[in-house]
Amino acid sequence: MMRKSEKKLKLAIPKGSLQDATISIFTNAGFEISGGARSYYLSFDDPEIEAVLIRAQEIPRYVELGVFDAGIAGKDWIAENRAHVVEICQLCYSKSGLRPVKIVLAVPERSPVRSVKDLEGKIIATELVNLTRDYLKRNKVRCDVEFSWGATEVKAGHLVDAIVEITETGSTLASNGLRIVETIMESTPRFVANRDAWKNPWKRNKMENIALLLEGALNASKKVGLKMNVRKDAVKRIIAQLPAIKKPTISPLAEEGWYALETIIDRKSAKELIPKLKKLGASGIVEYSLNKLIY
Repeated sequence: MMRKSEKKLKLAIPKGSLQDATISIFTNAGFEISGGARSYYLSFDDPEIEAVLIRAQEIPRYVELGVFDAGIAGKDWIAENRAHVVEICQLCYSKSGLRPVKIVLAVPERSPVRSVKDLEGKIIATELVNLTRDYLKRNKVRCDVEFSWGATEVKAGHLVDAIVEITETGSTLASNGLRIVETIMESTPRFVANRDAWKNPWKRNKMENIALLLEGALNASKKVGLKMNVRKDAVKRIIAQLPAIKKPTISPLAEEGWYALETIIDRKSAKELIPKLKKLGASGIVEYSLNKLIY
């Protein structure tokens, strides 16, 4: 049986482009976090969590080796490291949005290359060497794959024929005069666990609870709550406009003939829906943010 002093979950948090977004999601999930400005160590308000900032590229390997019990790792880097880890849940977010990133094959705009088949015998630069080689193997294309230490976009057309790069919107590639030929895969962060740690009942329960809270925070970030007052004769037509997860909550008000309606909707739809509800007779409309939404 694990002693109280041994109840520690070693957690790897990605340092770099995903750092702020990841910490923000943990914060929205209910954790208070400090540190990280000049230190690699993060302090959680949960004494059972020890967290360290590590380069995203290295997290899958360190989790697999058991240096960490769990961590946040992109699907792309899990594939690149060929890491054997337990995927607890998928977390769909990126540096600047709630969407996956893409791993793409790109070439200079004026390149004659139109598909991966056109790269036979050519040279590709990338940080994702194993992932790229696996992709080429699937397509039965033989070419040299060179590891890139950075500034990969600059090398295309000068030092190499093509690059494989991670992109969120494609704007950086376009600004460097590059054209996307093919999307190799889409990638999202995953909350992953070491296999032995996953077999430990206490650690597994701890990780499952964290995953539930993280997923709840991400779900909530895409939704808002709506409250409104509605006359009895307008209830049916207003309910017809509400794309609720389930049917909205309806409660009678103290004033006879009036009801309070409460529901959850997509954040993006609120700006179009609220004016419609007003015209249909809703009043006292309140839109509010959600911290966590557990389905």
